[in-house]
This record gives sequence, C-alpha cells and structure tokens, in this order.
Amino acid sequence: MFFGFLDELRAAGIPASLKEHLMLLEALDREVIDRTPEQFYYLSRAIYVKDEGLLDRFDQVFNKVFKGLLTDYGQNPVDVPEEWLKAVAEKYLTPEEMEAIKSLGDWDEIMETLKKRLEEQQKRHQGGNKWIGTGGTSPFGNSGYNPEGVRIGGESRHKRALKVWEKREFQNLDNTKELGTRNIKIALRRLRKFAREGAADELDIPGTIDGTARQGWLDIRMRPERRNAVKLLLFLDVGGSMDPFIKLCEELFSAATSEFKNLEFFYFHNCPYEGVWKDNKRRWSERHQMWDILHKYGHDYKVIFVGDASMSAYEITHPGGSVEHFNEESGAVWLQRITHVYPAAVWLNPVPEAHWGYTQSVKLIKQLMNDRMYPLTLAGLDDAMRELTRKH
Repeated sequence: MFFGFLDELRAAGIPASLKEHLMLLEALDREVIDRTPEQFYYLSRAIYVKDEGLLDRFDQVFNKVFKGLLTDYGQNPVDVPEEWLKAVAEKYLTPEEMEAIKSLGDWDEIMETLKKRLEEQQKRHQGGNKWIGTGGTSPFGNSGYNPEGVRIGGESRHKRALKVWEKREFQNLDNTKELGTRNIKIALRRLRKFAREGAADELDIPGTIDGTARQGWLDIRMRPERRNAVKLLLFLDVGGSMDPFIKLCEELFSAATSEFKNLEFFYFHNCPYEGVWKDNKRRWSERHQMWDILHKYGHDYKVIFVGDASMSAYEITHPGGSVEHFNEESGAVWLQRITHVYPAAVWLNPVPEAHWGYTQSVKLIKQLMNDRMYPLTLAGLDDAMRELTRKH
C-alpha cells in the first residue's frame, strides 16, 4: 500500500523521494503518532509536502489511495483496509470488546437500523452499544467508537467520521488552479526585500529593553517601520484582444498595489512604444513619455509587463507598425531599451502557454524578453517572481 502511495504522489507531480518514504516508515516504526488515520495523514503530509501549492494535490492523492478509511454520513461506503481498522481497534479496544461489537453488516443494513432506532428512541442515551447517543460502542451517535460509525451531531472525538483530506481546505493554494487576488498576493510575496526607511515612528522593543538595562532608567527607542523595499514598474496591456482578461488583470493589479508600496503603473496597447498612460480615458491627452520614465525611475526597479503579446508582427519589428499611431521607432527597439535599463524584467502572458507557439508575435516578444515570458498562472507567477529575485 505504501509503495502505491509513493507512486501516486509522484504521478501527481509531488516530488516524493525514497528518502522521505524511508523517513515515513521509520516514524511509523517508532510510533511517533497515534494509530489513527488522521495522525497518519498529518504525518505523511508533513514529510512529503514542501510547497503549500501542493497541499490540495496531496489531499486528493491521499483520498484516492486510502479511500474508505472514514465513513461520513450520507456517503456510500467503500472497503476499509483491514490493517487500518486493526490499528485503530488496538488503540481503543481489547480483543474481547472488538469481538462484541462486530459490524452490523453492509451500508443498507446500517442505515435501516439507524432509521429504526431513531423511531424507537425517545430520549438521550449515554453509553451502551445499541441506542443512538454519546459515548459507548454503538455505530451511531458521537464520541464513541465503531468501525463503521456514523456521526450524528456533536463533536468527533476519535475522528472516525471526519475526512480531513476530503474537505480540501487548501484548494485555494493549488498552483494548478486559476488565479485570484489572494493567490496572486501569495505569489507576489516572493518578491520582497524588507528594509527600515523613513521616520522613526515605531517602538523598538528590543532596543528599548537593551537601552533600559544598560542605562539603568527607561530608555525608549524608536525605529522606522519595516517595509517591503522592492520597487516595481507595472506595464499593463489594455484593449483589443486583452478584453477577455480584464478581470484577471484587475486581480493582479489589486494584489500588486497592496503588496508593494513603491509601485508605479502604466498602460500600453499591444507593444510599449514612446508613450504610455495612467488613465485610459485620457490616453491621448495625458501620455507619459517612455524616455522620461527611463530617466526618472532608477535601475533598481523591477519591471513586469502584462499582455497577451498577440498582434501583427509589424507592430513589433517595423516603425509605423502600430495600429493606433505612427511610431517612429519599432516596438522591438523600445523593449530592448527598457530591458537594458531594467535588467530585472519579466512578461506575464494570460494566454495558455500551450498556445504561444501558434502566434508569431508571441515568439518575437518572448525572444526580445530573453525567454523571460511566463504564463499568468499561479505557477507561472511564482517562477516570474523567482526570476526577478535573481536579478539585482
């Protein structure tokens, strides 16, 4: 069973090594956990999962391999591995007690008995092995024990009726899922470099304690607030083929503005040229010259382009290729200038990566970005942040 578990983890893209497998077996041999399915779940998850983005995938694999360890009310049961039931039983019951509370039968029989006892029972019952109540060894109720128990209200004590892995509490962290503002924030946090700058408006508790101890009187010390010192330029493609990705771009923009205090953003269409803008309603009347941006913001800024890079190839390679105005210099020239001034630059593409090879303009932009184009997915955003972190 355990080798099958290891194979399923690997098949799901979870990097489970033989070393980790041996560590799990050693932990079980030394009895570091109670002999319950939940304890085994938490132990194996702690050993095998090193990335929070894989937690939901682990839950799905665990459910597939060990399906049926716990029975939840209203679900059809499946075969319970004998060795697991034996392990749980040995924890709580003597062999004589186990013999006395053998399973009632199949699921239909259990549910039929449950209905009858609900009809017969007129009051609360504590303990015992027949009536629905709390404690005891009846298959029904809560806070008791039975291999095929159905929990009705109350709190599960032995966790026999709670499948923690089927709750899938980590779906939002799955790096294969669509982005959302919360997930984007988590990915963007890889791009953090904290520093204390500005006015001393925060109480320095360690410094105050140290100063007071040294001086012999209360020595209050202040310090600047610890902030993310990373500086970011965000260029967003708007209009045309980007319209289907408006919501996604809004989520990215919202997450970025909350994560980075030193953030400047600009809009462009298809390819950045000599002018960009901050307000789409005034894109023609209030444009910012790219030369001014290159001179105003220092080389330490990180740059993120967001766009589908889907356009006519002439818009990238030729002067006058823009569909909106006559550009005296090609988009390729401007991209090269930007990436020269800001070595830490990436391009996020909302189009699925599998489709990139069918569009010539995407290939050109990717080449001009020195292959630093990433899909606008949680995994792609994570890779992009790692790339920006490597560039200083």
